Amino acid sequence: MTPAEQSARSAEICRKAPVIPVLVVENVDHARPLAEALVAGGTPALEVTLRTPAALDVIRAMADVEGGIVGAGTLLTPADVKAAVKAGATFGVSPGASDRVIGACEDEGLPLLPGAVTASEVMALLERGYTTAKFFPAESSGGAAALKGIGAPIPQVSFCPTGGITVASAKTYLSLPNVLCVGGSWLAPKAMVEAGDWAGITALAREACSLRA
Repeated sequence: MTPAEQSARSAEICRKAPVIPVLVVENVDHARPLAEALVAGGTPALEVTLRTPAALDVIRAMADVEGGIVGAGTLLTPADVKAAVKAGATFGVSPGASDRVIGACEDEGLPLLPGAVTASEVMALLERGYTTAKFFPAESSGGAAALKGIGAPIPQVSFCPTGGITVASAKTYLSLPNVLCVGGSWLAPKAMVEAGDWAGITALAREACSLRA
């Protein structure tokens, strides 16, 4: 998969909903009902971060949920990429953009949202052919104002900003012309997941979908 093809597919996924839920799931038993709740609320693209021992099993469980588009986040090595693809991930997200991780995604045909936070990093991705990226960590790197500043000289790159974004701040990011969606962990609060409050999580997803009219 070429960078252009990767970016086109990543952009398509980002346009599915204003928010991609960023999920840290510790119990595989929560995987399927959580995915079903989020998809029912209108947020089909799901980023499962590889931060727990259960993450790959969670991806496997969520991959069977009708209407879901399950991706793997926190891709740090080529081994992560291979494991994520084997588990059923259909897109990947990385906090940065190393040559080895990018190359592994290209080899595996996995659409990637590579991370970038400076103009130089964005230019390096653009030189390689990537026009869709993750802006991370968003809030601690200048927030929407910084992303707006990058968009002025480099308008051909679009972003999914992630990191510290809340339901209150999301609208500001989504108002920018170079933002396709945002990544948000608030759609699956740990307490609600552990309580099995799937209806409540569906309601949060519906609220997120209303952020961009």
